[in-house]
This record gives sequence, C-alpha cells and structure tokens, in this order.
Amino acid sequence: MSSSLLFDRFAPFLFLVLWSTGWIAARAITPYADPLTFLAWRYVLAAAALVIFAVFSGAIWPRRAADWGHGFVSGIMIHAIYLGGVWWAVRHGVPATISALLAAIQPILTTILAPYIAKERIRPLQGLGVALGFCGLLIVLSPKLAGVAPGTLAQVAWPLVVNALCMVSVTLGAFYQKRFIPTGDLRTVTVLQYIGAFSVTLPAAFLLEDMHVTWNAPVIATMVWSVFGLSIGAIVLYFMLIRHGAVSRPAQLIFLVPPTAAVQAWVLFGESLSLLQLGGMAVTALGVALASRKS
Repeated sequence: MSSSLLFDRFAPFLFLVLWSTGWIAARAITPYADPLTFLAWRYVLAAAALVIFAVFSGAIWPRRAADWGHGFVSGIMIHAIYLGGVWWAVRHGVPATISALLAAIQPILTTILAPYIAKERIRPLQGLGVALGFCGLLIVLSPKLAGVAPGTLAQVAWPLVVNALCMVSVTLGAFYQKRFIPTGDLRTVTVLQYIGAFSVTLPAAFLLEDMHVTWNAPVIATMVWSVFGLSIGAIVLYFMLIRHGAVSRPAQLIFLVPPTAAVQAWVLFGESLSLLQLGGMAVTALGVALASRKS
C-alpha cells in the first residue's frame, strides 16, 4: 500500500481523535487557569519544541519575508482568534454544547465559499452530506441543548457573537493557508504560526485576564498534551489534509468532533450517552462519508 493511500485512509481518523481532545483539554484546565494565558503558554512552548526539532532535523526555513508574513497571519487566524475566542467565550458563559453547535459554521461556510475562493467544485452529494452532518450533530447535542435556558443565551449574547466570529476566522484561515502556504516545510511554517498567535494572545491575556495559572498535575499534564498532541500533532495533520486535497475535506470532519468528544467525555468523566445520541453520531458519520466522497 502506497504512503499516499495510507495517509488518505488513516490521517482523517487520527486527526479527528486528536482534534476532539481539545474539548477535553479546555474542560480540564477551567478550574485552574485563565484560558488566554494558558493558550499563550501553549503557543510559546509549541514553538520552542518545534524550533528544537526543526534545527536538529535540518528543516528548511522560509527565505522570503512574504512567506514569514503569511505564516504569522495564518497563525493569528487559525490559532489566536479561533482558539482564543472560543475558549474565552466558553469561560464567559457560552455553554459548551452551544459552542460545539457553532463549530458547524466551519464546514457549512467552507462548503458555501469553496467554489468562489478555492475554485473547488461542490457536488450535490457533498451538499447533502453537509446537511446530514448538521442534522446528526443536532441530534447528538439535543439532550444538552434542551437543558439550556433561553435566559442563559440572552445573558451571553456578546460571547456568542465572539464564538461565531471565531468559526468564521478559522474557516477563512484554512482558505488562506491553502492559497498562500501551499508548500514549504510544515515544521518551520508552524513555528511562524505560533509566533504570530503568541504575539496576539499574550497582549489579549494581559488586557482581559489576571493571567492566573495554577501549575498542578492536571494543568501540567494538559499542557503537555496540548503542546504535543494538539498544537503539533493535530495541527500538522490539519495542514497536511488541506495540502493533500480540498479545503472542504478537513472542515467536514469537524462535524464529527463533538460526537467524538462526547464519547471521550463518557469514557473519562462518566457523562451520559443515550441511544438517541448514538443514532445522531451514525447520521453525522453518514453525512461526513457522503461529503468526503471523491466521486
């Protein structure tokens, strides 16, 4: 089996498993750390780890100033605005269930914009798959959505807007990545992205938070996983999926992130998982399968 075929078969699954643990990480650090401060530490540690790896593995650094600038901009859009905004919104009252539902903005918006920005042809079957994926996501989240009081949403109107805008940012960031960084060494490109993300996240943490972090065992363990599992493993896979195919391909997998996170929460935290939710996961998986078909 060729390496390209192996990547096509296993990379989406591995990306999904890694990416979905971001929800678990966000939950784990909530009692102990301010979110933007935690993310600032995460970005600088991920950048440092990648610099060491890049130096010892002989990675190639971009030579043009424009390439450095593209790395900074994509890092701000995909990391600083997206992650920082979502974690800030959840900390300021947006229920995690609603935040998960807002994640559906990314694959839907990507499907709408792909023909115009990336000149990607979206077939009717893909459109049907996106619709099924969204319906399945609603089914998976329906038990928790039912428990969200309307007054709660009214009280967090501004954080909800921030959360939604973050999904627009990561969507446009994926198109930016595809357009301006189609090649280059991902080891060094990702370093530039984290430098860009850190340059925005640190001032935001200084202005908006007390910059509190309690460095206990759960926070350290979460930081280690966030740096190596998420900021390096999941992100590099995300960019590789963008390079190996259409921008819409990894975006469609986002539909499966909340269901996968729900299974992880069931295993790790004992959260309930009903037959209705399992059925919703099946519908979502079917939608993603249809949306991801190449022909």
